[in-house]
Amino acid sequence: MTIWLAIGCVALLSFAMKAVGPAVLGDRELSGRARGVVALLAPVLLAGLVVVNVAGPGWRGLDWTLVVGLGGVVAARACRAPVLVAVLAGVVVTAVLRVALG
Repeated sequence: MTIWLAIGCVALLSFAMKAVGPAVLGDRELSGRARGVVALLAPVLLAGLVVVNVAGPGWRGLDWTLVVGLGGVVAARACRAPVLVAVLAGVVVTAVLRVALG
């Protein structure tokens, strides 16, 4: 039951934080620097989650097949592939390496 309480608290806190911005700022525009920070929040958080999940707890569980798979995603995106195709390429590269070596 405590997990649902935690989920509820996080949802309420998220809602409150999203409601405070428009209430405090009203019709004012953000400065260019603030808009830049807000625009970079999602990619930075995603990159942090990817690094933590690839490196494992305590940075001791590094799985090199995942690193090569991420390289496949980067290569596909560099070739201007859509995001879904790039992710699929990374999954395929990782799966092939694990099957071939496992």
